[in-house]
Amino acid sequence: MGVKTLITLEEVNRLFPSYNFKNLKPTSSGIIDTTYIVDDFILKKYERNIKTKIDEDIKLLNDLKALGLNVPVCLDKNGEWYLYEKLKGEEPKNIKSFHIQELARFLARFHSFSYKKSSNSNFIDQKEVSSLLNYTKSNFFSYYKKLQFLEKQKVKNDGLIHGDIFKDNTLFDGRKIGVFDFIDSADGSFSFECGVALVGFDVKKKRDFFINLFLLNYNQHAPKKIEKKELLEQMVMACGFYALKRIHKYEKTKKAKELL
Repeated sequence: MGVKTLITLEEVNRLFPSYNFKNLKPTSSGIIDTTYIVDDFILKKYERNIKTKIDEDIKLLNDLKALGLNVPVCLDKNGEWYLYEKLKGEEPKNIKSFHIQELARFLARFHSFSYKKSSNSNFIDQKEVSSLLNYTKSNFFSYYKKLQFLEKQKVKNDGLIHGDIFKDNTLFDGRKIGVFDFIDSADGSFSFECGVALVGFDVKKKRDFFINLFLLNYNQHAPKKIEKKELLEQMVMACGFYALKRIHKYEKTKKAKELL
C-alpha cells in the first residue's frame, strides 16, 4: 500500500459518479502501488505494467469469495483505477490461539482451491535469489554468510500461493479472518506459504504450541498434509527469503535483522 499517484476527492467522484464519495484518505505504508481509503472502499492504482495479472487477480478474488473466503472483490474500475471492497476488522496485534486457528483454516481452504493451479510464474525465482545474494555478498558480507543457504534450496510448486500473508495483509473482524493483497500470488510451495504466515504472525513466543495448533487445523482440510519438520524448515526459508529482499529493498540490515 501507499501513494505514488495523487488524486483528489473530486477526481474520484468524476471517475465513479454513482458512489458520491464523501471522504478520501491516503494510506501511508508501502510504495509499490497507490492505495487510498475512500469511504468504506479501497481505491487502487497499480503502478506496474501488470494488466494481465490484475485481471487474473480479480478473477481469483471472485472465485475465493464464491467459496466463502473473506477476501475483497473488485467492485468497479475506470481506466487505471480500481475500486475494491474494504474488509471489516483490524490487523491482529497480540496473537492468540484463535488467530492461528483461523489462519490455518483459511490457508487450508485456499490451498484446496489452488492445488495444482498455475499462474505461469514462480513466487520464488532462483535467478532473482542469486542476484540478491550477489548484492548482499558485495555490500553486507556477514549477512550473505547467513543467507547463502538460499542458493541451494529447491523450489517446489504445489499450486498457487499468496506468499505474503504477514499480519498487515490480514484483518480480523472478531474471530473471522480476512486476507487481502493477492496481486503478487504465484506458483509455490504450500509449506513455504504456511512458513511465511507463521513467521508473519510472530509465533516465536509460543512457537511449539502455535505450530502444533496450526498443523492440527491445517492438516484437517488441506490437500496435502505438512509435517512439523518440513514446516520448521520452511519457516527458516521464509525468514531468509524475506530478509534477503529487505536488505536489497531498504539497502540496510535493520529490517532484515529482526527476521534473522
